[in-house]
Amino acid sequence: MIFVTFCERLVYMKNSNMLNRRDFVRTGLLGSLALSMANVPAGITAASIGSERDPDHGLKLGLTSYTLRKFSLDQAISMTREAGLKYISLKDMHLPLKSTPVERREAHKKVEAAGLVLMGGGVIYIKNNEDEIHDAFEYAKDAGMPTIICSPDPEALDGVEKAAKQYDLRIAIHNHGPGDKRYPSPLDVLHLVKDRDTRMGLCIDVGHTVRLGEEPVSVIEKCAGRLYDFHMKDVTSATANGKAIEVAKV
Repeated sequence: MIFVTFCERLVYMKNSNMLNRRDFVRTGLLGSLALSMANVPAGITAASIGSERDPDHGLKLGLTSYTLRKFSLDQAISMTREAGLKYISLKDMHLPLKSTPVERREAHKKVEAAGLVLMGGGVIYIKNNEDEIHDAFEYAKDAGMPTIICSPDPEALDGVEKAAKQYDLRIAIHNHGPGDKRYPSPLDVLHLVKDRDTRMGLCIDVGHTVRLGEEPVSVIEKCAGRLYDFHMKDVTSATANGKAIEVAKV
């Protein structure tokens, strides 16, 4: 329900000719952010949306550590706190996929000790291989990640779905726009997961979606029922050649 309210806010801006490329990113937060709807408290109602008690409109605003890929894990955690965010998702340069269970638990403790919440990990690329699928889920389980942001081979979806049920973890398949032969659009992901277990969902990358020429608000509305995470970034143009860019000061 909260997500629909967020969409309605964007739709209002669109219909009022208020929504442009930078407005959309401002609405989500500055920079490359992961906005996850996982585990939103049921008690949050429309009355709290946009209030001082809930300035983030019911969304869990965080940072994907890929944004800080040139820094160490400790630095990424510190910089996330400095940005005033409460949530983080780790990329493998900060917690390698080949790490040990002990190293994964230690990473989780570091995040927790800093007052942050670890929301997920990825993007993780998964081939149609039983061992590789198992390793990805063990990685997430050991690290205490409730959601795996991933890009599995389409042929691996049966195995991934089976593992999602076994481990009781959410899957959020990430689209990469033009050039992605598997999941260029969030709608491609939705088509493949809509009839599967409800743990199978999407991570919409707004920048890549815009580069396809698709309107993000419309796509978000269509995918809302399976949208478990999304990444916000600004791009230089709404074309296949658009590049990620820093958001202008507002």
